[in-house]
Amino acid sequence: MPPESEPEIVFFVDRSLGGKFVVEALRKVGAKVMVHDDVFVQNTPDIDWLQRAGREGWIVLTKDSAIRRNPLEREMYRQARVRVFALTRKDLSGPEMADIFVAALAGMRKRVKTEQPPFVFSISRGGDFKRLD
Repeated sequence: MPPESEPEIVFFVDRSLGGKFVVEALRKVGAKVMVHDDVFVQNTPDIDWLQRAGREGWIVLTKDSAIRRNPLEREMYRQARVRVFALTRKDLSGPEMADIFVAALAGMRKRVKTEQPPFVFSISRGGDFKRLD
């Protein structure tokens, strides 16, 4: 349990990452995880769940790069002050995505504490972070 002055970090796993490998791997190392399909119906528009993610303070994990390119989605993540970590490679398997996010967990937590929202960071296969917004 985090100290009272430090809110618990909740990672929201977007549908683009699948529903198994990333979620299970993050939970196995103690991260609190919300899964898109546990909260929303499958075809919920991105602008709707982005708005809720911002309101709830969830940290979005995705491989959907449209969030920063689609004008409506970009405007919503900015308005809702969403914090996003994205994998930009499309050829990663579920286990590879899980390994990258688990290895990057400390770096994501650090950026959540030190960077002002909204933001979008990519995470490379090698674990490098790059701010995209």
